[in-house]
Amino acid sequence: QVQLVESGGGSVQAGGSLRLSCAASGSASSSACMGWFRQAPGKEREGVASIDSTSKTTYADSVKGRFTISKDIAENTLYLEMNSLKPEDTAMYYCAARGGLRCSRPVGEYTKNDFHFWGQGTQVTVSS
Repeated sequence: QVQLVESGGGSVQAGGSLRLSCAASGSASSSACMGWFRQAPGKEREGVASIDSTSKTTYADSVKGRFTISKDIAENTLYLEMNSLKPEDTAMYYCAARGGLRCSRPVGEYTKNDFHFWGQGTQVTVSS
């Protein structure tokens, strides 16, 4: 059974930090490409960061230099370290996996249809 479970969301003030975690099991844990997406009310789901099997990472322009994606293979856990948070970072954050497919392009060029497994999401709220 494939399962992705996010945690670590919350409410912070602008300039603060949060670290999101995503525990992976089943086929998702061996995915060659995993990522974080976010969706704000009334907006499309957008790619935030991705990491492939070689630990190559890509980021959306809006989060470059502030967010860091990483993974702990032994723990089957994906992380998103978020620093210098801004009110516009407020959204539901989702962990996702592409199954057996590689990360073939920057995360900003993916749609939600390109990822096959999804977590339930964790809310991040940044106040000014």
